Amino acid sequence: MSAGEDEIELKFLCEPADLAAVLAAAPVGETHEKTLVSTYFDTPQGDLRRARISLRIREGGAKRVQTLKRGDGFARQEHEQSIEGIGLDLSLAALKDALPAAKRATLAPIFTVRVVRRQRTFDYGGATIEMAVDEGEVQAGERTRRISEVELELKAGVCDPMFELARQLSKTAPLYLSFDGKASQGQGLIDGTDRAPRRHDKAPLARGLSAAGAFQAIARNTLVQIAANGVVLRQADSVEAVHQLRVAVRRLRSTISTFKTIVDDERTDDIASELKWLAGACDEARDFDVFAADLAKFDDPALDLSPLLAAVEAARARGHAKACAAVASGRFRELVLETTAWVETGAWLTQGGKASAKRRDMPAERFAAKALERRRKTLLKRGADLEGQDDAARHEARIAAKKLRYAAEAFVALFEPEPAKVFIKDLRRLQDQLGLMNDAAVAGALVERLKLKGKALAAARQLIALRDAAKPKTAKASAKAMGQVLAAPAFWIG
Repeated sequence: MSAGEDEIELKFLCEPADLAAVLAAAPVGETHEKTLVSTYFDTPQGDLRRARISLRIREGGAKRVQTLKRGDGFARQEHEQSIEGIGLDLSLAALKDALPAAKRATLAPIFTVRVVRRQRTFDYGGATIEMAVDEGEVQAGERTRRISEVELELKAGVCDPMFELARQLSKTAPLYLSFDGKASQGQGLIDGTDRAPRRHDKAPLARGLSAAGAFQAIARNTLVQIAANGVVLRQADSVEAVHQLRVAVRRLRSTISTFKTIVDDERTDDIASELKWLAGACDEARDFDVFAADLAKFDDPALDLSPLLAAVEAARARGHAKACAAVASGRFRELVLETTAWVETGAWLTQGGKASAKRRDMPAERFAAKALERRRKTLLKRGADLEGQDDAARHEARIAAKKLRYAAEAFVALFEPEPAKVFIKDLRRLQDQLGLMNDAAVAGALVERLKLKGKALAAARQLIALRDAAKPKTAKASAKAMGQVLAAPAFWIG
């Protein structure tokens, strides 16, 4: 690959026992098998990782290739060159752009990946696709992790046939779309985050990006989080992974809503519906996790919560089993693949006439300012008189605050950082207070679902009474927080 080209690739996690069947189901072609050993490099401070850059030397046969990749997800910029000798070539232009000379001098090996690769290139649907089946391990110090993956890389043509091939191969074996390359897997081994829940990471937005490009960047970011937390939950139950998965789904749903005038096509409603299903599969687990955490905070010797705790723990277990089953299902695999295909190749990218194209090509800053102002007006309307509102109205205000916060956090890189930070901090405070109000309102519904009796029911009623008694104070705090949001300058207006 010539320097600076984009690598367009789909990577799937697959059980080792299924790799041969997946390869057999692919279009025919000559298959080459080789052993590849890749050594990855970074500075002691992890400068490349923070910049979303990976740097490796790969050895296969008598060939040694140095590769720098920038970005993550579906499309990454790749700079590649054959090298002589055993060390890095520090003169690679992309490497010089990434690090100053002093930093480049500190680059050192951090982990190694060894795989047996079976590789085949073929034409499919008018595109040239390279398929690689990798089996091996990544090693960082004394820690290792198994690698069992299927990769589809677009070598020529458009992306649609690659997604269609992925759909066909998925009928052969469970294939889970993953956005974590071998570099991020090795880095996770180093710092112990390889099995950790994936938290929200800011999308790489830059001024000058189009509105359509901004949507893709934000959507890709949420899909990375969704897929990664699915991996965690398929290995072991995790309260935080359920929470982060649910947050990522909600962010993506909110993003689709924010960009509705741009991305609305024949697939949008189906995508939104499936995302709603996935969020719903996590709701029970998250609701009872929050309820259990609140129970643990109560310290009243006169309140015996032990009968209620047992019922709540049983409900939590059922909720988590539901969430874990969802991310292991074929429906989840299809959702992640189809949503990615829609983000990257959907009809929304080309449909309509000049007006549609103008909306897509609008500078992201201009689109963001309009979207944020619209979200702010909705919050102002629904957040008026929070002290006098009922639970349903406060719930609507909370949703409006959450959507404004998601949009503000997504677009923050397009504006001056300090005013944005102040606004988001005030908005987060409001959302926290409204969240407390919502938790109190939800508690009654959760108790109803538990179908409690005897001492457990009595304890629940006492708890709800305590929550109700605290409502006026929380409502007052919510109104104060709302006032701070009103007083905060709209950072997108400059």
